[in-house]
Amino acid sequence: QVQLVESGGGLVQPGGSLRLSCAASGFTFRAYVMNWYRQTPGREREWLAVISVGSYSTNYADSVKDRFTISRDDATNTVYLQMNSLKSEDTAVYYCKAHGPRGDFWGQGTAVTVSS
Repeated sequence: QVQLVESGGGLVQPGGSLRLSCAASGFTFRAYVMNWYRQTPGREREWLAVISVGSYSTNYADSVKDRFTISRDDATNTVYLQMNSLKSEDTAVYYCKAHGPRGDFWGQGTAVTVSS
């Protein structure tokens, strides 16, 4: 059974940091490109970051470039999103997505609230 389980969300003050995790199981994690997205009510899901198979390359949306860092650990089947210099507009539910040989898999999301 394919599972992607996000964790690490919560309440943080503006300027603070959070590290999100996404633990994968049920598929060959190392063969999948991993992405992070986020969504706020009434808006489409926004792509944030991608990391290639083998961690050879990463790419970021302009909205998070230089503040967020995506990484992966194929030994533990986990992808991370380090979020620094958080702003109120980063408040959203954050999702990881796996893209690979068997298609796309999504997690259930973890909520991040940036507020003082």
